[in-house]
Amino acid sequence: MKNFILLNKNKHKKIYIALFWILIWEIFSLIINQEIYLPSPYSTFKSLINLMLVKETYLTIFYSTYRTLSGFLLSCFFGIIFGYFCGIHKLMYEIFNPLITIMRTVPVMSIIIIALMWFKDSNVPIFVAFLMCFPIIWTNIVEGIKNTDYKLLQMCKVYNIKKTRVVKSVYFYSALPYIKASFISALGIGWKVTSAAEVLSLPQYSIGRYLYDSKVYLEIPDLFAWTIIIIFLSFLFEKILKLIFKLEA
Repeated sequence: MKNFILLNKNKHKKIYIALFWILIWEIFSLIINQEIYLPSPYSTFKSLINLMLVKETYLTIFYSTYRTLSGFLLSCFFGIIFGYFCGIHKLMYEIFNPLITIMRTVPVMSIIIIALMWFKDSNVPIFVAFLMCFPIIWTNIVEGIKNTDYKLLQMCKVYNIKKTRVVKSVYFYSALPYIKASFISALGIGWKVTSAAEVLSLPQYSIGRYLYDSKVYLEIPDLFAWTIIIIFLSFLFEKILKLIFKLEA
């Protein structure tokens, strides 16, 4: 009963906080009084409802989600493989570390422009999402393996436990919390960079294309509505990922 009351209190608290920030938004929109700069919450949510009534919106959400998840899942697959190799083998780490450092520091816009020259418009967001998420996952896995309990490794050595079993039973569980954290961080960044790549590559049925059109035609409430959709999708998939991790625990 206590837990139920606390849960209700937390829900009400979150609603009040959300309403507070919507009120602040409304105040600023009234002060500025120009929808071209800051639309009101009413006009934004009206645009959002109108978008939700159009079939094309759901096709757009589907394809943008497909591109984001494709880039994210590719980065997870290669990030885990190379992360484990580089974490276990020092030479591999020294070879890959400069490349990962470059990938982390190169501006997103540079990657998008390069990708536009290499790939079809529909594949640009996937490549960009992969390239931005991969270093996060790789770095976290390497860090997790480096923090493996030295005593456990020594014990495995004393008992001549096979290397494959050490990787499965020791390194994997040591890196697991880092893997989970990296997946959540990478997924959030994936949505941002995919949308940015879509704005420049303009593939058919993409949220980025609609963001660009909203800016060109000065439909600022639509711009805000599409931004809310991106935030919601990012939040939704992060929650799904956390739920999967809880079920596996």
